[in-house]
Amino acid sequence: MPWRSTLRDTARWNPTAATGRRGAARERRSGSPRLATARYVPARTANLRSVTTTPAPVTLHDVTRAFEEIYPPAWAADWDAVGLVCGDPAQQVRRILFAVDPVAAVVDEAAAWGADLIITHHPLLLRGVTSVAATTPKGRLVHRLISSGIALYTAHTNADTAAPGVSDALAAAVGLDGDLRPLDPDPTDAEGRRGIGRIGTLPRPMALREFAAQAAAGLPGTAVGIRVSGDLDRQVRTVAVSGGAGDSLLGAARAAGVDVYLTSDLRHHPASEFAEHDDTALIDTAHFASEWPWLADGAARLRSALGGERANVETRVSTTVTDAWSQTF
Repeated sequence: MPWRSTLRDTARWNPTAATGRRGAARERRSGSPRLATARYVPARTANLRSVTTTPAPVTLHDVTRAFEEIYPPAWAADWDAVGLVCGDPAQQVRRILFAVDPVAAVVDEAAAWGADLIITHHPLLLRGVTSVAATTPKGRLVHRLISSGIALYTAHTNADTAAPGVSDALAAAVGLDGDLRPLDPDPTDAEGRRGIGRIGTLPRPMALREFAAQAAAGLPGTAVGIRVSGDLDRQVRTVAVSGGAGDSLLGAARAAGVDVYLTSDLRHHPASEFAEHDDTALIDTAHFASEWPWLADGAARLRSALGGERANVETRVSTTVTDAWSQTF
């Protein structure tokens, strides 16, 4: 049994207090959506009357084009399914909800807020289907989205490998400082910045116990919390992180010689063998929790690409916990 300790506290998580440590954390600290306002400028006519300038409407095409400049679909793995799932490119977009998973509870949240678009990290249709009839779970979701006028867009492994991307946001959330480098570099990136996972350092050495508590505080609470393997009193400083399922990168973490590897969905046998033969400690988080910090960063970058305050678009990060596990006993 590789896991020595578990930290779990779903009640404590409040997105307004979550500790995303970069500029994108402002999205989480905002208790209400940011409202675009008209900007008044002096008229150039002879009577010098004031006129109101209204930002031009933003279409779904405008949004997807801007987002794909930040997270190009070409960066996605060949097995992945990213991009626009449903929606009319000509439809106007005023409100965009960012979420990890395209599930019914997120669609409920989007509809209640009046969102025109949901951008999720995980694909709805990752594997091929032969029907989207409303008699199927995914079909019901597609029908509801279309009937509600809500478009759906996915950025998955292209957001994972981007720099900055999913693991950069995770690194910031758990307290890594300074420059980051990829754990598994993308060989097509000549600059060596893109890739899966990140390696960085803590501002100071600390006990594994303290770092685990810091990571738990920086991530959204889930029923499973986080699991820790290793000597809790050992001093650690160099850390590798990878948002989402990461046991395929255990070898990369070993080769990097980091003190701790933090990721999600670690299976028993790979984790047990790693803990038996390696000095690197392991921290296993909920899959949802490890990818949630990216939402605010993606939202902030999209807003900037659309013109910031000048764009007539609001973004919001979903606070619906969509982790697969709802309870532990």
